[in-house]
Amino acid sequence: MPSRHPNSRTARAPTLWLMTDERMGAALWPALAVLPRGSGVVFRHFATGAAERAALFARVARIARRRRLMLVEGGSAAQRRVLHPAHSVREAIVARRAGATLVLVSPVYPTRTHPGAAALGPLRAAAIARAAGLPAIALGGMTRARFKRMKALGFVGWAAIDGLTPRVAP
Repeated sequence: MPSRHPNSRTARAPTLWLMTDERMGAALWPALAVLPRGSGVVFRHFATGAAERAALFARVARIARRRRLMLVEGGSAAQRRVLHPAHSVREAIVARRAGATLVLVSPVYPTRTHPGAAALGPLRAAAIARAAGLPAIALGGMTRARFKRMKALGFVGWAAIDGLTPRVAP
């Protein structure tokens, strides 16, 4: 069973993650520009056509290399090895058994990405994180202020779209 304590692999894993998608529009670029070095980016853009998505990923990859951001492609095997999603205790155990570096617990709070979907709430999210036995990242309606509470519950980091996206004038 993987260690429940940070090791050399998790010590370098980002604790702040920007989740991208089409809703970001032009705000993607300033979000990447202000993301602290050493943060992570999960490139999603699942609704974008293949050619446009590849070009957009290449552009984000250039920025990530220059800014020393970890970039993973959402939904890929690489993402699941680094940041495995879990919405339940069962999925948290799957993440641990798969050898993931981090578990991404979501949705902690209501989120615009999945309107009307039930949120876990901080305590249930913390129980899922404990079941994983991995360093946990909170996702879903997260902000810097909300992360303070999640950190007190044992989370090592947080991820967001809106919570990390600067407002861009139309």
